[in-house]
Amino acid sequence: MSVQSAMFENHAIRRVYDEETETWWFSVVDIVQVLTQQADYQTARKYWNKLKERLGKEGSQSVTNCHRLKLPAADGKNYLADVATAETLLRLIQSVPSPKAEPIKLWLAKVGYERIQEMADPALSLDRARKTWQQHGRSDKWIQQRMTGQETRNKLTDYWSNHEVKQGEEFAILTNLIHQEWSGVSVKEHKAIKGLQSQNLRDHMSEAELIFTALAELSTRQIAESVEATGMAENSDAAKKGGRIAKQARKALEEKTGKAVVTGDGFLPPLGAKARKIAKK
Repeated sequence: MSVQSAMFENHAIRRVYDEETETWWFSVVDIVQVLTQQADYQTARKYWNKLKERLGKEGSQSVTNCHRLKLPAADGKNYLADVATAETLLRLIQSVPSPKAEPIKLWLAKVGYERIQEMADPALSLDRARKTWQQHGRSDKWIQQRMTGQETRNKLTDYWSNHEVKQGEEFAILTNLIHQEWSGVSVKEHKAIKGLQSQNLRDHMSEAELIFTALAELSTRQIAESVEATGMAENSDAAKKGGRIAKQARKALEEKTGKAVVTGDGFLPPLGAKARKIAKK
């Protein structure tokens, strides 16, 4: 998952993008802090805890739809915090009397509109991503491969959406199935190998890892298209077969080069001296 901050007026709203389910999750307390116009974060957190308790007693579905993910705090550490989708937040906002309610609704709608624009014109998303990767020092060659892989990924998820596979959990299951087949490790295990936490795995893949991921997803889509796979069972079968094609290619390359394709290499900043000492303990 990738953690970012989006600005509403002068307030930073922490949000997490889950690349597996392709969903934005926003910090509930950050939204509540804006709505209640509290300068103190802890006061806003207490307000949300009381509101959550009241809504829970009322049987509100909005509270049920909230999740808990690790978000960075002011001290630089990551802590579990309540997060919700824009859709859930729009319902929660109705429970908080605030002059900021309408502006924050419009802001959330704008965030959603930007996503709709990107779906209609993927070039907008790719241009934004290219600039971000350039700022992070990625090479032009790496960026091109990352963008090619994303286009392949988008075509696959479009196929799933049109063939009775649900966004969210089912997308994540199929994605992990493909990844497990070609790489020999799950998405979670691959992130652990690279020392990633909230970061996007694909943003820390090597050129080879990106290429084999794209091959697995391309193969999966074309196999699914050839048999008109519909629903989870048929698309799971296509995912396994597509992943195995990339697995065979990976093993052939590793045999020729003597080097593993899946590695712990990534683009995390180097540890400082103090961090290295902690890591060794």
